Amino acid sequence: MEIQPRSKPVKTLIVMGSGGHTSEMIRLMSGLSDMYNPRMYLIADTDKMSEEKVVEFESKQKPEIFKEEAAEKQHKDYEILRIPRSREVKQTYVSSVLTTLYAFKATLPLVHDVKPDLILCNGPGTCVPVCIAAVLLKAKSVCRVKTLSLSGLIMYRLADHFMVQWQKLQDAYPKAVFLGRLV
Repeated sequence: MEIQPRSKPVKTLIVMGSGGHTSEMIRLMSGLSDMYNPRMYLIADTDKMSEEKVVEFESKQKPEIFKEEAAEKQHKDYEILRIPRSREVKQTYVSSVLTTLYAFKATLPLVHDVKPDLILCNGPGTCVPVCIAAVLLKAKSVCRVKTLSLSGLIMYRLADHFMVQWQKLQDAYPKAVFLGRLV
């Protein structure tokens, strides 16, 4: 499959997870051009660390502009959006079905309103309701993962395009597009 280059900005919804998912996504974002603009970061409502990392990352992108608007936590090139967390760490799978449905209820109108050109996610539970909403609304989504987590396995079946960094994942999941290491 060949991905066509674009001449206009790509409205990008970036799904942040907590811990390693956020660090990995920040590394990916640092390698992307200004073409991915505006950027909307979607963060679980209980995830304070990811918000701090996003603000820190974005402040380094255009520091002279950011200083003027630092108090607002919003910038013309990016925005932080929140949804209920789909699944807490160590939450049972059974109870996570209910919390994921609750998160989906909040996510569906958000994805509809944002109408992203691209959704970037790397496997946190937060991405499941986002990508299901995107599929239902016929949005395009891209998932980038190192290993196929439960979220990755779900999204492999639902995503329009599923991209992987590692050849062995493309071999195991033939629908995946192997792009090589992204960052």
